[in-house]
Amino acid sequence: MFRIISQLRDTISVTYGQKVFLLATLPLIVAVFLIFLVVTAQSRQLAEHEIQALETQLIETKRAELKNYLSIARTAFINTYGRAAPDDEAAKLAVTRELSAMLYGQDGYFFVYDYDGNNLVAPRQTFLIGKNWTGLDDLNGTPITDELIRIARTGGGYHSFDWPKPSTGANERIIVYVNGLQDWRWAIGTGVFIDDVLENVAAARADVEARIRRTSFYIVAITIAALIGVFTTGMFLNIRERRLADAKLKELTQRIIDTQEEERGRVARELHDGISQMLVGVRYALEVARRKIGTNAGMLDKGIDGLGSAIQEVRRISRDLRPGVLDDLGLGPALQSLTDDFSKRTGITCDFETVVFRNRLDDEARIALYRIAQEALTNIERHAHASSVEISLKGHRNGAMLKVADNGKGMVWPQPARQSSGLGLRNMQERIEQLGGTLRVLASDSGTVIEAQVPLTHMLSPQKSNAQTKESA
Repeated sequence: MFRIISQLRDTISVTYGQKVFLLATLPLIVAVFLIFLVVTAQSRQLAEHEIQALETQLIETKRAELKNYLSIARTAFINTYGRAAPDDEAAKLAVTRELSAMLYGQDGYFFVYDYDGNNLVAPRQTFLIGKNWTGLDDLNGTPITDELIRIARTGGGYHSFDWPKPSTGANERIIVYVNGLQDWRWAIGTGVFIDDVLENVAAARADVEARIRRTSFYIVAITIAALIGVFTTGMFLNIRERRLADAKLKELTQRIIDTQEEERGRVARELHDGISQMLVGVRYALEVARRKIGTNAGMLDKGIDGLGSAIQEVRRISRDLRPGVLDDLGLGPALQSLTDDFSKRTGITCDFETVVFRNRLDDEARIALYRIAQEALTNIERHAHASSVEISLKGHRNGAMLKVADNGKGMVWPQPARQSSGLGLRNMQERIEQLGGTLRVLASDSGTVIEAQVPLTHMLSPQKSNAQTKESA
């Protein structure tokens, strides 16, 4: 269970750069989201207020228009109505004819209901005439006839409901203005359909929604651009910091390598010039003592032989730390000496092939290639179980190539990240990367091939090579 939790934590863990990016972007996203909500709400509220004001203004205009129409109609029949008695059927007939003839627009007309609910005038919808429409409601349940008669009885006013539009036959919203002729017990009125008003209001709302969507798009676009800017800036800073860190690390690694080489050279000189010379002096004194003692010097002979072995071991250690032939004769002879000593010590056949470089490689390249070959032979001796090794050092148009091949059991490459072994291979890779070169490891069951390539930038010109040779001489 703990292992699963640990793996999950490793899977979802974020890097320092990702944390910085999240800290920079999350407040921005939250702020933009809140701004978006506020802007959207304010825009909708303001637009709805404007739309309601527009709708109210248009409807008031329609109502004033209806009132004017009815006023014009009353002017047309007021004389007839004023002189007639409540039961003057002739006058009533004359008024109904005048009102039936008063048509305006495609759908405008005047209608008349008596207070009992009978329709007397409906010129565009004649099927209503002569019938009683008490209790008539529209599709939404809004009372029509009864409400019109009630308004007429109380002095007149407006009423709105759904009604079939004469020009289309579709149910549309209509506003009517009705007034009462109390002597005749009539409710007279006219109406106007407000579908155009509703269409204008719907168009205004659609325009508002379009503007809100456009504003939302702009906000999202600006947010994305800001996020891209933050991400790009973060990436730039991250890459810049990584490059600086890599440069510093490379410089530190090179300094460490140089320090190691200097320390190796110093220790090698101390061993060769100090301890080795002291051991040689002790051996010379022992040999002189043996000659004076004569034949009874068996233990002395063993001491002299052991001292000789110690001298050879000190010289080998000194040579491994910093071979003098590398500085004096160059990389080729140093590798030849290294392979000869390796073959004698291990019994593994070691063939070396090279071309004459004449010190064409700079000091860093020579040391790095020598250390790589030295590390490769050490790994072969310890792990490969090989019987033969082939080493070649050649130059080509891309630089210099060192190749070490064995016929051992092979290896795993690249090395696992958590494997403790493989330090030598990592040292090889770090050394070659310091030179800007490449290291390839080709492993199979039939053996391992290590190829280290140094770029042309570490190849000296013939003039510099000759000058370097003279200086070393």
